[in-house]
Amino acid sequence: MTIRVSLVLTLSLCFAEAGSAPEHSPWPGGIAVVPVEGVTRPLVTVNGKPALVIREDTAWVAVIGIPLDHDESTTLTASIERAGAASQSIEVKLEAANYRVQRLNVDRKYVEPDPAALERIFAERKVIDRALTHWHDTPITAVVLQQPVPGARSTSFGSQRIFNDQPRSPHKGMDITASSGTPILTPLAGEVAAVGDYYFNGNTVILDHGQGLISLYCHLSAIDVTPGQAVAAGTLLGKVGATGRVTGAHLHFATYLNGTAVDPSLLLLP
Repeated sequence: MTIRVSLVLTLSLCFAEAGSAPEHSPWPGGIAVVPVEGVTRPLVTVNGKPALVIREDTAWVAVIGIPLDHDESTTLTASIERAGAASQSIEVKLEAANYRVQRLNVDRKYVEPDPAALERIFAERKVIDRALTHWHDTPITAVVLQQPVPGARSTSFGSQRIFNDQPRSPHKGMDITASSGTPILTPLAGEVAAVGDYYFNGNTVILDHGQGLISLYCHLSAIDVTPGQAVAAGTLLGKVGATGRVTGAHLHFATYLNGTAVDPSLLLLP
């Protein structure tokens, strides 16, 4: 399988070092970091979707989310084009990712929703997907985030979830252990893309940080922001809770690049 990537840039065959960009992590749910030389900011698209590009030292860096449903047989193919220059391409071979299986017991309604609940779920999914795939071309200078709430970070991203002995889709976020009522702070400046009380996610905030970098906060006990609100880093978003499909109070924290979920630990500061 091949991920098609189009880039308007010049090519550098080394990967970015630590700094404003994350580390190159070429596996499903990871991030491909492709640095390039050039004076002007490049335009990058991934399978027709624009991808995030930032400036790091003397190079532009394309920061590309890799879908969880790919495997080590996948090759990321980047096509490089620049006005007045011949097109080029580069391939990045993906590595294997070892994600665990996680078994959880929850209220039956979250595993076998009734028709009314299913109608609600489908309607909410459209709203959430629209926010998670939104793009605006506001330049950003860094893709590293502060942890939004203090607490132990789970390693459950990518795990195969089995609820009440029934397999479900992989976990697309990180669960951070915290008591109900703990304040949640914005990890990076952005705009509130959506807020809502959703069937599975409970009280939820979605932030748009620009260029397809989106962050998601679920199961809140309270929400302190409104749609369209501009927020600086460190702004109070809401408070930890146990709403939606949960087994106890915690923050479900997820991050997206070019519309695909990526492991938040790759973007968080140590």
